[in-house]
Amino acid sequence: MHKEYYGGNIPWLKTGDLNDGIITSIPEYITEEGLNNSSAKLNPKGSVLIAMYGATIGKIGILGMPATTNQACCACINYEGVIQKYLFYFLLSHKEDFIALGGGGAQPNISKDIIVKTFIPIPPIKEQERIVSQIDNLLNLLGTLDTNKYALEASISQAKSKILDLAIHGKLVPQDANDEPASDLLRRINPKAVASCDNPQYGKVPSNWVWCKIEDIFNVIMGQSPKGDSVNHELIGIEFHQGKILFSQCVVEKSDIYTTSPTKIADKDSLLVCVRAPVGDVNITDRDICIGRGLCALKPLSNMPLEYWFYAIKNLKLEFNKKATGSTFLAISAVTIKSQAISLPPIEEQHRIVAKVKELFSQLDMIEKSLQA
Repeated sequence: MHKEYYGGNIPWLKTGDLNDGIITSIPEYITEEGLNNSSAKLNPKGSVLIAMYGATIGKIGILGMPATTNQACCACINYEGVIQKYLFYFLLSHKEDFIALGGGGAQPNISKDIIVKTFIPIPPIKEQERIVSQIDNLLNLLGTLDTNKYALEASISQAKSKILDLAIHGKLVPQDANDEPASDLLRRINPKAVASCDNPQYGKVPSNWVWCKIEDIFNVIMGQSPKGDSVNHELIGIEFHQGKILFSQCVVEKSDIYTTSPTKIADKDSLLVCVRAPVGDVNITDRDICIGRGLCALKPLSNMPLEYWFYAIKNLKLEFNKKATGSTFLAISAVTIKSQAISLPPIEEQHRIVAKVKELFSQLDMIEKSLQA
């Protein structure tokens, strides 16, 4: 090894420095003596490089400064009639093809001959410029999305909250004059309920909706813990949930704790967390489960779509948190839950709202999933 060849001021690029982008920094340098006494050549700025050997085979780069390379790199210097960045994007698009041509041995390689004999479409210069500009714009957009990934995820969460808010105020789907008024529905559910079409605190709802209390349309059941040693992991009995809900989208997950002496059973109810954080979280049961302290079951007094009430009660989380009390831990009482105002739409509209929320949430979920890919 000739030590006098290294540590100069001429950048010396190795395949590990290729980044599938513009190379703006190279950590190693050689001297003029090293350049003059070796097969290394100084490639001009804008040269397109491709790795031919080893683990980095197929990696691409475009020089942001003049630099030499080791023998594992093939350099494509400026050529009249081809914009270097167009060539760079072409080679980048064929990266997987070059990797495949390199074979799968311990030391895969593609020869210079394979690279130079690769066919490339050559559009007019102006068309190349337009192609490069369009790709640059798209990559910049993707870069912005990646940089703002967390902000976008937060925006998706806010959008979902806004959708639910619009839904329970009658602003998400069109009204249908043929729907049975909610006042008639409420009268059937609970003839003693006092309905209102206006609520100064929570705002107006459509004329065929009404405001009522949770206790007007739900049987509110507070969870109570079984006594003694009737709860453990070994028993064969009914699932037991206490103080929290195991989430699986909007359906309660399977618990590994069971009880043989259930005190409160929830079957196809909305479950509400009413003690400790996260007070106001809600979910739906699709089977019999036993609920202990810290949970509240809201059993509909009529056959209404549970998913709508999942959305409606979920939207009350902030309100429940405001009303929670306690010094050791926060809790909401049965009285607070029962007296909470809630809007009641016609049952036909409840179904339309569920369908629309699912449609919008599905689109947002697809965006969110793509961000996590």
